[in-house]
Amino acid sequence: MIENEFNRRDFLKVLGWSGAAVAVSGCGFTSVQDGAETVVSYVEANEYMVPGIGVYFNSTCAQCDAGCGISGKVREGRVLKLEGNAASSINRGRLCGLGQAGVQAHYNPDRVTEPRTGKGEKLDWEKALGQVKEKLTGVSGDEIAFLTGNLSGHLKVLLGNYMDALGSKNHYVYDAVAPAVVRAANKKAYGSEMPALRLDKAKVIVSFGADFLGSWVSPVNFSQQYAQFRKGVNNGGRGVLVQIEPKMTLTGANADRWIPANPGTEGVLALGLINALGAAGVSVPSDIAASVSAYGVDRVSKETGVSAEQIQKLATVLKERSPSLVIAGGGAEGYAHGSQNAAAVALLNQVLGNVGKTVEAPSVVPFPQLAPTAGGTTGLKAFNDGLAAGKFKVVFTLGANPVYSAPAFMKLSDNLKKASFKVALTDAIDETAAQADLVLPLDSAMESWGSLVAEYQADDAQIGIQQPLMERLYDNTRSAGDILLSLVKQQKADDYKAFEDYYAYLRGAVVQAKGALGGAGMDDDEFWNTVLSNGIVKTGNASSSLRASAAAVALPAAVAADSAFPLRLLPYVQPSFRDGRHANLPWLQESPDPLTTIVWDSWVEMHPRTAAKLGVVEGDIVEVASKSGSIKAQAYIFPGIHPDAVSVPFGNGHTTLGRYANGVGANVFQMLDPVFDQETGELAINETHVKISKVGQRVIVIKDEGAAGGSQAGKKIAGRVASNKIDLSKEV
Repeated sequence: MIENEFNRRDFLKVLGWSGAAVAVSGCGFTSVQDGAETVVSYVEANEYMVPGIGVYFNSTCAQCDAGCGISGKVREGRVLKLEGNAASSINRGRLCGLGQAGVQAHYNPDRVTEPRTGKGEKLDWEKALGQVKEKLTGVSGDEIAFLTGNLSGHLKVLLGNYMDALGSKNHYVYDAVAPAVVRAANKKAYGSEMPALRLDKAKVIVSFGADFLGSWVSPVNFSQQYAQFRKGVNNGGRGVLVQIEPKMTLTGANADRWIPANPGTEGVLALGLINALGAAGVSVPSDIAASVSAYGVDRVSKETGVSAEQIQKLATVLKERSPSLVIAGGGAEGYAHGSQNAAAVALLNQVLGNVGKTVEAPSVVPFPQLAPTAGGTTGLKAFNDGLAAGKFKVVFTLGANPVYSAPAFMKLSDNLKKASFKVALTDAIDETAAQADLVLPLDSAMESWGSLVAEYQADDAQIGIQQPLMERLYDNTRSAGDILLSLVKQQKADDYKAFEDYYAYLRGAVVQAKGALGGAGMDDDEFWNTVLSNGIVKTGNASSSLRASAAAVALPAAVAADSAFPLRLLPYVQPSFRDGRHANLPWLQESPDPLTTIVWDSWVEMHPRTAAKLGVVEGDIVEVASKSGSIKAQAYIFPGIHPDAVSVPFGNGHTTLGRYANGVGANVFQMLDPVFDQETGELAINETHVKISKVGQRVIVIKDEGAAGGSQAGKKIAGRVASNKIDLSKEV
């Protein structure tokens, strides 16, 4: 019962169910014995525990934002292995290597285990949280900032309530490798930032740099759709995949045809295809036809480097194999004109009539207050601008490591010092936590309660439920939810006194809405146990629709090459490391890169012709220098990259993340140039131009495929062809 004047509306706001959620639930207010339940340790013998026999508990993966359901195998109180939860519509029982590594994140020996000051002095939680309260005293809301990664579910609600209590609107959301430009372009073209992409229904897929089998948006879901696409389950025959990108990704390696268009010309090629389709008899609205009339095959071929024959063949395939699906990804959006590239690709989808067939209205969880808040680099820029201007006295970070991933030109590390008190909520002493005045250690995802709403929902919208798979490894870590609840209690104790901990808060919130979550008629315990048993809550889909809006596309003229920096740097988002937060997991360092098979290091990928021109051979240590910085790394000669570009993977080059990451490889974030997408303001990560020079060292590249010149143990298992004799655009 609520004993003070804190009314029902306020109570529902606290729980995140205000507004639409209550209208949907239609259930009356019921009191909840919050915090009364005992969370039984799995280390303590349960009646169902049989020594040597594993028990499975369902939860939600937190390794990325895809929101896959997981089933954790627990034996004698210890989580041993993760598998996909078959009931999840996102991953349907499958799980990627990054998700599997969640167990190692839990057992990682470099986790921070106790609250500590910036000088390393250990604190108990009362003193640590007391420091936060003391430092906030007399500080106005405008002087407080909170930088997070993408957030959703009840943690997002609780953080919003905390910021409201502080009177601050300075919550910045940052994701260094987000599809933020594509989101904005989708919103303009379809009315939805993330429409449902039905790969399984398409007869041909043309992807402009979307590595949907590797690291893009929801790769486990897309991989399963891709299998159906290839088998012809829903499209009447084996689908054809064409990947257009100057740096081959895992998706490109699986394509029927990989086309290395000149970097940045994806939009030109898309408009040229529309023009070619019109010439081939496809109905194109007159205004669109007029806007693309200048993109004839000869011009497009000259600007993109794609032969006129390939352009015509591609247009023919798109015309004859309908429905098709055209996707814009990271390879197309990372330019100053990235928005225009993505808009051109969306326009191609509309001309092909794919909207409503393979580009569908998304599944949406009908609780907007729990919907994900997804960020990009504009959030980081706004946070950094505030720091640089000296606006913030107290700053918090959670789920982001900006000191590592901010480009050097931002000078974020220096700007962060202008804040007088910095609090890091983290599971490791990363580069940002190393500058904090107070470190609050987090539970692992195997130890935490939580709820998560994925940005990309599959057929049936769902809320993922996170539950502890075992007891805490360390007594003095806390979940982000527990820490935020404690902090918000410092500001509004009466409002939250009913919740002993975050478990009580989450349980109360879920049970409160059971009528809208499929639990009508069930008592609270029965419903809650069902939720935990399933690991997900199917919510039903909120009403959503798409509209096809054909905006004019204005692509810039090609920019002449800079003779001082003649090569384009195309940073690579590895499926395992993403923005670098997972680099301290030795499983992932040991996992070969899908294309190069390189482990435990960074590399500079360059085309054989480029390498020959520079006199570089595999293993040479080269310096990659831009106007904004430089790195040194080993050279890897690979025909799957455009001759005018080089590529270096994100993720390595840490200085303080942990024993498995420190000093391994190079940090390519630091050398990016200050070029931004002209419409969204997102950092254009493919707009850095570089030069290459040898430094006079050579190493043996550690890779699974063996050293260059290897003899395959004399077995001649596969035919060997010199890499400079291969044209992968014809071989793949």
